[in-house]
Amino acid sequence: MKRWLHKQFALIALPLLAVSTLAGCGTKAEPASASTGNSSAAASTSSDAGVTVNIGTQSQTGPIYLAEKKGWFEQAFAKVGAKVKWTQFTSGPPFFPAIASNHLDFGEVGNAPVLVGQAANVDFKEISVESSGKDGDAILVPKGSPIHSLQDLKGKKIAVAQGSSAYNFLYKALDKAGLTASQIHIVQLQPNEAQPAFASHAVDAWATWDPYITEEVQQQGAVELANEQTLGTADPGFTIVRTKFAEEHPDLVVLFLQVYQKALDWQNQHMSQAVQLYAQSTHLSPSVVKQMIINSDDENVPISKAIIQEQQQTADFLYSQKALAAKIDVSKVVDNSYIDKALKEKSSQ
Repeated sequence: MKRWLHKQFALIALPLLAVSTLAGCGTKAEPASASTGNSSAAASTSSDAGVTVNIGTQSQTGPIYLAEKKGWFEQAFAKVGAKVKWTQFTSGPPFFPAIASNHLDFGEVGNAPVLVGQAANVDFKEISVESSGKDGDAILVPKGSPIHSLQDLKGKKIAVAQGSSAYNFLYKALDKAGLTASQIHIVQLQPNEAQPAFASHAVDAWATWDPYITEEVQQQGAVELANEQTLGTADPGFTIVRTKFAEEHPDLVVLFLQVYQKALDWQNQHMSQAVQLYAQSTHLSPSVVKQMIINSDDENVPISKAIIQEQQQTADFLYSQKALAAKIDVSKVVDNSYIDKALKEKSSQ
């Protein structure tokens, strides 16, 4: 298990981790219902014209997906002559090979993937907090499972996506339970593989995130053996940008955050409509989707000193466990200048 982050470095060093096989999907724009970053659009230089903005997603819920469905990014960037290309990922770690190979400009990922990316010297910046992560991850066991405590995981098979935030969470849970990696069996599975394995009892437990947590608990009767709150941890989510893109197109970075804020505001103000949209996209029940929105605690704010401290503690813990190959200063990838400008311009409109 200590090799899980080391394997990520090898993956990130690849020119591209299957990103070239992922189809970018455009969306048809709808009429804008509100102003979106007009001041930034007006300030954009001619260097923004003709640029293709590559945006990565890994969820069919939340503000970034909402903005994709409504075409708001396309509308905003079109005003300065830029285009948008979308790429779907199954989890956070593959975002970083895509950034390293200049195939991705923006994305949203959890705490562990950004630590892996920074330790592997991928050139990116965290530009805002998009989720507090207080309900970010959990370890699930099936309904009726004989596993009732973290200590009961000894000798059991646990499914988890390599290098994901849930992998980091699992590592911390094992430490709290006094277990070592050699005392359990880690089964490396992406969510679309882990879900059927969990349902068929091919694995004994599953470390994962929403929508899978809420879906399994509400629809299948799964039990949360541990979550962020019971462990007293958090897995904040971040909006990230490729550093060179940000340096060359700073106004587009501000504009991106303003579009995201527009979508977040719309989601908060039209909750029932947002629930229906996400339910149709995910084929989940509205009750599950609503709980997911509550759990996600979406936001769009600067990265605070408290969040940086939380990140540093996680990085130091992983390094002490020889799970992170390099000691890092997490503050080096934080840049709040774009979100500060985006929110300032919004408040002045």
